[in-house]
Amino acid sequence: MRASFLFGEVFEGLRRNVTMTIAMILTTAVSLTMLGGGLLAVRIADKTEQYFLDRLEVRLYLTEDVSATDPDCSLEPCASLMGDLKATEGVESVQFLNRDDAIREAKEKTFKDQPELAEFVADTPLPASLRVKMVDAELYPTIYESFYDRPGVGMVRNDKDIVDRLVSLFDGLRNAAFGLAILQAVAALLLIANMVQIAAFTRRTEVGIMRLVGATRWYTQLPFLLEAVVAALAGSLLAVVGLFIARPLVVDRALGDLFASKVFPRITGDDIATTALIIAPVGVVFAALTAYATLRYYVRE
Repeated sequence: MRASFLFGEVFEGLRRNVTMTIAMILTTAVSLTMLGGGLLAVRIADKTEQYFLDRLEVRLYLTEDVSATDPDCSLEPCASLMGDLKATEGVESVQFLNRDDAIREAKEKTFKDQPELAEFVADTPLPASLRVKMVDAELYPTIYESFYDRPGVGMVRNDKDIVDRLVSLFDGLRNAAFGLAILQAVAALLLIANMVQIAAFTRRTEVGIMRLVGATRWYTQLPFLLEAVVAALAGSLLAVVGLFIARPLVVDRALGDLFASKVFPRITGDDIATTALIIAPVGVVFAALTAYATLRYYVRE
């Protein structure tokens, strides 16, 4: 097949159905942008979960009598608790914070930007605690079941519940983006099928002549398939550009303060590039398969 003829037919088909082509490009771009948004939501959820799990700790808050009378965890039951925690499988480290340490941490870290609350906390007796760093956050039930009812333990707190809630938020965003992407994909499928049918109908006479002089079915149908692929490729490029533009204009503006304070890990250009490497081939392959199926079903001669 001559390349000049092939590309000439593709260009001519796109020019004849320019409004349909533009509609398909835009629909494909929106669909793939939604898909890319869903994939980025998954990536944010995974990075957020890993980010917090790496810093996750289990805290055993001690009772008032232990907090008030044992400032260095050298007496019972605090000493036994620390020894047993260090001997527990999966525990990486154990740190004791007495009442003064807890107040200092609250003033200098937790309420650093809220002086009124920091002043209030300074006058409030906070409980001492044992801060446990786990090798695997999934081992938390072992700590809880073994120590929640031990003498001297007032409460056991695990931050994994908070992490799970954050991850579930991004999972919800991902599901919404995927749902919209599916709806847009259906619209793109119908547009591709209509575009191929219209293109084949408008050129039915020349295609019939080519078949009469011996041209194969594949030879006559390949230009229509390439038209769909070219339009989908243009839509894929628009979707990728849209994701890169959305990062500074939408994502960074909405979550910039959280990124700066390290509440969430930042979305990088590499994350978007990785997503682009997924959605661009998906758009092209989807268009090619849809066009091929349409040609096989509707164009039988």
